[in-house]
Amino acid sequence: SSAGAAEFLHRSIVPTMHYQRSLPRLPVPKLEDTITRYLNAQKPLLNDDQFRKTEELAHAFEKGIGRELHEQLVAQDNQNKHTSYITGPWFDMYLKAREPVVLNFNAFMSFNPDPKPEYNDQLTRATNMTVSAVRFMKTFRAGYLEPEVFHLNPEKSDTELFKKIIRFVPSSVSWFGAYMVNAYPLDMSQYFRLFNSTRLPKPEKDELYTDEKAKHLLVLRNGNFYVFDVIDRDGNMVKPSEIQAHLKYILSDNSPAPAFPLGYLSSENRDTWASLRKNLLDNGNAEALQKVDSAVFCLSLDDFPIKDFVHLSHTMLHGDGANRWYDKSFNLIIAKDGTAGINFEHSWGDGVAVLRFQNEVFKDSTKSPAISPQSQPASVDSSKAVQKLDFKLNDALKAGITKAKEKFDATVESLSINMIQFQEGGKDLLKQKKVSPDGVAQLAFQMAFLRQYNQTVATYESCSTAAFKHGRTETIRPASVHTKKCSEAFVKELSKHSTEELQKLVVECSKYHGRLTKEAAMGQGFDRHLFGLRYLALSKGLALPDFYQDQAYARLNHNIISTSTLVSPAVQLGGFGPVVSDGFGLGYQVHDDWIGCNVSSYPTRNGTEFLQCIYKSLEDIFNVLKGKKIGS
Repeated sequence: SSAGAAEFLHRSIVPTMHYQRSLPRLPVPKLEDTITRYLNAQKPLLNDDQFRKTEELAHAFEKGIGRELHEQLVAQDNQNKHTSYITGPWFDMYLKAREPVVLNFNAFMSFNPDPKPEYNDQLTRATNMTVSAVRFMKTFRAGYLEPEVFHLNPEKSDTELFKKIIRFVPSSVSWFGAYMVNAYPLDMSQYFRLFNSTRLPKPEKDELYTDEKAKHLLVLRNGNFYVFDVIDRDGNMVKPSEIQAHLKYILSDNSPAPAFPLGYLSSENRDTWASLRKNLLDNGNAEALQKVDSAVFCLSLDDFPIKDFVHLSHTMLHGDGANRWYDKSFNLIIAKDGTAGINFEHSWGDGVAVLRFQNEVFKDSTKSPAISPQSQPASVDSSKAVQKLDFKLNDALKAGITKAKEKFDATVESLSINMIQFQEGGKDLLKQKKVSPDGVAQLAFQMAFLRQYNQTVATYESCSTAAFKHGRTETIRPASVHTKKCSEAFVKELSKHSTEELQKLVVECSKYHGRLTKEAAMGQGFDRHLFGLRYLALSKGLALPDFYQDQAYARLNHNIISTSTLVSPAVQLGGFGPVVSDGFGLGYQVHDDWIGCNVSSYPTRNGTEFLQCIYKSLEDIFNVLKGKKIGS
């Protein structure tokens, strides 16, 4: 490829942001719909007396203060047509949270290995992925990145002909043109924060910072911080052979690990970190911190190979604390054996933007790698080009780092990660039996928890609302009266039900889950709406309405089973920490012929046993769908 072409992943004839202006707005649901949906989600979690009380509070809220708040929210939304009603409150929710970002908010997705084994060499892969990431950034900023579109009928909409026509449709109405052929353009307003961005700790509320003028990459190895330019003075990418030379120089640097690794500070409580950061700035570290904050992204090079999937999850989710900067929009992590993954900070954006980045980087670095294992690094003086950052630490900072490390080590020590691969079927078989693959996975989680703990608890499944302007996510509530009834039949009353009856119960769950998913994706869940109303009440200085003081409301938002799913050719697995101390963090993937689950938990819960129960539940459901009789 010519030098110019190598700067970009591709050149879309439809400009990247072509649809952004005409995206539909995230709807504010009707209050009565929200209350109905809320009560449906509460029903399986409460006994009759509790439910009656919650129902009374909900209807009083709907007729009284809730109605006033709803009308104010709608009026406010109508005055802010450039955004969505959830944007402000959601950023605030993340940025005001004071818990450490690591394990509480940051998630990870690991890459599949390069199909060509010799390209998984650490230096080769780090160079190729860095080049592909910079290409992605340049392609996006030039407006050449293909717009993100969800195609329901790709034969009609994902074609050159359609692109040639739609690019001439003005961007104020382009969304409607795509909609006519059953294609749904997605919001891309988060993408700019992928690069040159970080979350800055501030007292009470953090800030997101982006500096698109910075040209350097931040590299961490052995707890040491290095920077070098990946963009030259003219805005072109530095030659891949030079990037390779600089990375080789860093990989062969035998400086000892710092006695007080700065990375731990980004794992601290946000207020603690904010005051330590102020101390760092006052102590003559402003320039070094500016380099960290403004870097294109953070590349973390680990000095050990990956042993197995559990080790992989621990490494990508939290690592050792010294060789990560958890505040960067993302860390691209590459282990000694070339195993790669991304750990991303969650306030700036959701999985959709990170996944698109990951898919493009994987495709480009494996199909059009910038260097090969035989490539020679450029003969440049890396000792001049690469700057090792030095931080001046006083006693208070040293003590702060030591304490942060102690806390980090203790938390990580208490975290378990376990996984299973269910090989007896997947998406293909479930679709053939006309049930929702996601619905079946979620039903298995409900069944498993009932088998293990004999109860039904608050469950969260994340759903993107990127089909709307500035959409973020909505919650699907997988625990329903249907899953409870079906789970009890499988777990407690097997002898009372024929295989046909069990099949019917599974189909019913699948249908209901499909409806919830569709509602959530269309902005018709209840969680974000209720969150927006509560946020509005508090921002107006009103007393918190009784509805929100209901124990049942608190319980529903204490998500013991927190789940998220994705399947992509680039991603091997993904995961995150439990969102509550007595919960499970459950990342799962339903593939064509197998299902993978990755569970994190703290000592109050047994993740190994939970996975065994999930396996048993999947086995039972699949057997019932195949018409086999099952034993208890």
